[in-house]
Amino acid sequence: MQMLQTNTQFNPSTLGSSRRAFLAFVSANKWLIPALLVAVALGAWLLARWLVGPAVVVYPVVRGDLVKTVVASGHVESPYRVNIASQITGTVRDVLVIEGQSVKQGQPLVVLEPSELNAAVVAAEGAVAEAEARVRQMRELTLPAAEQAQKQAEASLVDARAAYQRAEDLFRSGFGTKQTLDEATKNFDVAQSQVRTAELQVYTSRPGGSDYVMAETALNQAEANLATAKARLGYATIRSPRDGVLITRNVERGAVVQPGTTLLVLAPSGDTELVLQIDEKNLGLLELGQSAQASADAYPDKRFDARLTYINPSVDITRASVEVKLTVSDPPAYLRQDMTTSVDIAVARRPSTLIVPARVIHESTSATPWVLVYRDGRVREQAVQLGLRAADQVEILGGLAQGDLVVPVAAGVRAGQRIRPVNS
Repeated sequence: MQMLQTNTQFNPSTLGSSRRAFLAFVSANKWLIPALLVAVALGAWLLARWLVGPAVVVYPVVRGDLVKTVVASGHVESPYRVNIASQITGTVRDVLVIEGQSVKQGQPLVVLEPSELNAAVVAAEGAVAEAEARVRQMRELTLPAAEQAQKQAEASLVDARAAYQRAEDLFRSGFGTKQTLDEATKNFDVAQSQVRTAELQVYTSRPGGSDYVMAETALNQAEANLATAKARLGYATIRSPRDGVLITRNVERGAVVQPGTTLLVLAPSGDTELVLQIDEKNLGLLELGQSAQASADAYPDKRFDARLTYINPSVDITRASVEVKLTVSDPPAYLRQDMTTSVDIAVARRPSTLIVPARVIHESTSATPWVLVYRDGRVREQAVQLGLRAADQVEILGGLAQGDLVVPVAAGVRAGQRIRPVNS
């Protein structure tokens, strides 16, 4: 048997030819290598994205003080003016001050004729005395008399029951007449009715009973009428609401004044005030004494403290707003009359509470709000209980713990999706 042998010899010219062909191919397709590199990079990016998810900005649940504010603009009144008016209709008996006079808080300024008002107080006092006498009568006379009448009725019932029993026994034994039995029965029924009536009279005459309650109600009404009459009498003397200087006097002796008509204008001494117009929808959030931070538009970087001291009882229907005033106890030196100011009134506070940005809350206005929280490499849906809402922050009452990472709604991720969290 012969074996077939093939002798293969290395030919350098063959290698050179292949290299030249490869270089020619690359030269003719210069886009191929960058495309391959891009494809490899894209594949690696997609693989990494699939394995660890996209990078998403997350926000930690933090603990801190949350303050809800009402923001408004206004102007400075320093010193501000107070228009002093009468609260009742009346005739001016005396004007006790002149323009330019310094006055103290509570000092009488104008006196109205009090004759009718005094008479109203006397009449109201008489009505109170009468109502008090009625209550005493219920307690000291009517109730004891009713209790005595009840005892007498109960004694009469005992006698009537015994007489009825005797008449019935005699009638059954043949020794009594039907007429006698009928009369005894009638007397017994009357005695029972009298007892019930007496019991009812006692019940209504005791404290809590209808007659007693009516007497007490009449007394309360009489006392309220007396308080009103005394208040109106007090309004007959118009007093200074604050220390200050009277800069305008628009009233003279003998004039008839109406409620709300300005009689005097006072420039109070002391604190500077800020006058604001607050949207009426925020009226329910405001309370006297609330603190605020303010700044003048001319000095926006400089803040100063203020406190809410006045809320107008009426609403401006043309602007749907309410006028409020804030006192600045320590006004900065740069503050000037009529300067425009921006004010943040703190209407609610939650010290040391859990806080998240409002942008992470899904269905925030529904009964079942929720968030996406990052846990174990994925985002998971978590129901939460919301508390105070303040601008772009929300208080968390339940569902999250301090340090949890939550995902903003705008991230567009779904529950169960992997993500790569990036701190905000």
